[in-house]
Amino acid sequence: MVDWCTRTLNISRFLTLQKDSLLIVKAKNIILLLLVVFSVSCQDLKKTEKPDDLIPEDKMIEVLTELSLLHAARNYNRSKLEETGIRPEEYIYEKFNIDSLQFERSNNFYAEQYTDYERIYDSVKVRIQRMKTRLDSLREVEVKREDSIKMAEKDSLKVLDSLGIDTDSLRSEIKEKKKLRADSLLPPPALMRKKMDSMN
Repeated sequence: MVDWCTRTLNISRFLTLQKDSLLIVKAKNIILLLLVVFSVSCQDLKKTEKPDDLIPEDKMIEVLTELSLLHAARNYNRSKLEETGIRPEEYIYEKFNIDSLQFERSNNFYAEQYTDYERIYDSVKVRIQRMKTRLDSLREVEVKREDSIKMAEKDSLKVLDSLGIDTDSLRSEIKEKKKLRADSLLPPPALMRKKMDSMN
């Protein structure tokens, strides 16, 4: 019985020592964490000053909308974009008469103004959604128009076939015209000016 009591007493002392050492380790960790937090919080964070050439909010919305569209076009069909010679950033800078440094400073300034930046990006999202809705409706009209043209072509080819006229050359001409459809990507203003100048 004495042996059992001694063992129990030794085990309880051991557990008490273990608890005390765990408390000491936890206390050290908490003190270390507090020191780290305190030292980080004492840093002097400089806010970006409002640049003299700050892009106005409405123009920034237009710039970011256009930039989003160009990046989407690049991700969708990079080779087609490269064929046109469009470089998204340069195109934006030229179109809106800004430079990269002005854009960078304005973007950094607005990024620190969280509510303004959020409002700007919400406006960009709304504009892109409106464009998508408008383009979807235009696409529906275009599909209907193409379908009616196809039906008219088929009907006219049937009439020509019934009259005994050779329609093979006409069919190949129709296929060629479909292949030569113009792309919706426009070249950047600088390239357009060069083309216009070379034509004159």
